[in-house]
Amino acid sequence: MNEFPILSVIILLPVIGAVALFLIPSRRSEMVLPVAVAASLVTLGAAGWMLVEFESGFAGFQFVEQSSWYVPWGVGWHLGIDGISLLLVVLTAFLFPISLAASSGVKHRVREYAVAMLLLEAGIIGVFLSLDLLVFFVFWEVMLVPMYFIIGIWGGERRVHAAVKFFLFTALGSAVMFAGILFLGFLGGDGSPTFDFVKLLDSDLSRNAQFWLFGAFGLSFAIKVPMFPFHTWLPDAHVEAPTAGSVILAGVLLKLGAYGLIRFNLSLFPEASVQLMPVLAVLAVIGIIYGAIVAIVQSDIKRLVAYSSVSHLGFVILGVFALTTQGLQGGVLQMVNHGLTTGALFLLVGMIYERRHTREISQFGGLASVMPVYAGVFLFVAFASIGLPGLNGFVGEFFVLVGSFLSLPVYAVIAAFGVVLAAVYLLWAYQRMFTGPITVPENSVLHDLRAGEIVILAPILALILFLGIYPKPALDRIEPSVDAVLDRIERVTDYEVPSLGTTEAGR
Repeated sequence: MNEFPILSVIILLPVIGAVALFLIPSRRSEMVLPVAVAASLVTLGAAGWMLVEFESGFAGFQFVEQSSWYVPWGVGWHLGIDGISLLLVVLTAFLFPISLAASSGVKHRVREYAVAMLLLEAGIIGVFLSLDLLVFFVFWEVMLVPMYFIIGIWGGERRVHAAVKFFLFTALGSAVMFAGILFLGFLGGDGSPTFDFVKLLDSDLSRNAQFWLFGAFGLSFAIKVPMFPFHTWLPDAHVEAPTAGSVILAGVLLKLGAYGLIRFNLSLFPEASVQLMPVLAVLAVIGIIYGAIVAIVQSDIKRLVAYSSVSHLGFVILGVFALTTQGLQGGVLQMVNHGLTTGALFLLVGMIYERRHTREISQFGGLASVMPVYAGVFLFVAFASIGLPGLNGFVGEFFVLVGSFLSLPVYAVIAAFGVVLAAVYLLWAYQRMFTGPITVPENSVLHDLRAGEIVILAPILALILFLGIYPKPALDRIEPSVDAVLDRIERVTDYEVPSLGTTEAGR
């Protein structure tokens, strides 16, 4: 099973699809998006095969591919996947064909747009699969370029401002992380340079070195999440990005930062992670409350959803730095859940924008009377985002709150108010947009969801319901890898992971 290079194939398939787009004659431009969707569906099929073949209950990396490139520096092509990265790769492969199918509003430079989307997919998947730090960094930088152009070319009126802001924030973090990667690779090995993640796990780094490297890696990942106070680029990017760009940005790109914190910061710098746990938890809780409060006062529905991401990703970071099995499991699962619910919300916002060319909440009202299907779907997704039991958002947030209560009970109690605030900003927005009489005459002639739009939304809605009712398959794949991370922290530090029945972490 592992002899077939499935991981390399999954990375290469979107690239092959991007190349194929240039073979389409200019006079057949209407074929560009269907071909791009088909290419991304092939990638999804490969990811689905990998999901089926993945061995649950195994903590190590599977489908490993390794070959040396430059031996003196210890650089090589090293790919692998575990329970943490598995679900994120599948999520990526799942959202891209949906996003491309929802890109019918793109009318100019369609070929370049589709190419940028497929290259972005390849870069994101490469980040999740790379076990060589230099290769990881290459993919990290590669994905920055197409996202910059997606926002800057196909975005809204202030697209250039948003794209430049996104680029500058990300580039700053990347530069600091690259310095950290070089330091770790040349000085963190067993005497010879190596950028192999597995070998670097055995590095004997001093406490000071761990703190500096935690900061170098952590800054880049915190910007990408984004954590408070590095979040200011996100609302602008979301508002100005095209619908598909917002879906991918919220659904996948923001998860790269949280993934990096789990994969690299917790695993490579365990002592620093334990010592800085309260600091990261404070920032997470601030992000939860701040993001929710700011979302409440937004007049633009897309900006409201953007700030909701700041709040929801705060839950993810709190779960990660609770340093408990339940918290870390919940954090990983919540990454997937947020990708589905917020991705669906951005799709719905894009659909109403195509009809009215406005995102101002005050311009709507009474939509449920003319768009009952749209109103029902919006309410369903809003309930999932709030964390209604039976829908996917509940499971992730419940695990995060339980896990964080074991090690950080005060933070968990404060974070719980974020759930209440989420209900406030989403249900209040729903009330203003959908209930009561029609307040703007233009809304009275709006048509409900088309068949094509329902087809685009249906897979996400199905997964939201499935993961809410039966999250066991996801949790079974996440738990062994999460336990491996925590076991290593316990092995190399004085930290004792609390379990149910205790309320404090032992030191």
